[in-house]
Amino acid sequence: MRIELNGSPREVADGTTIADLLTALQLPANGIAVALDGEVVPRADHARAPVSEGSVVEILTAVQGG
Repeated sequence: MRIELNGSPREVADGTTIADLLTALQLPANGIAVALDGEVVPRADHARAPVSEGSVVEILTAVQGG
């Protein structure tokens, strides 16, 4: 199925969750924020938050600076 990930189209398997996306992208569970269709998904819910056809997913990573 097709989703939008950080503004770009991406094909993912049916049943894919936010946790699956993070694993596929080799991103850590800590230090990121994820929004699914405009709603922030708490880290505790990543494994229970499925994406669906047409979902819009935004993944933001924390950046340190000074």
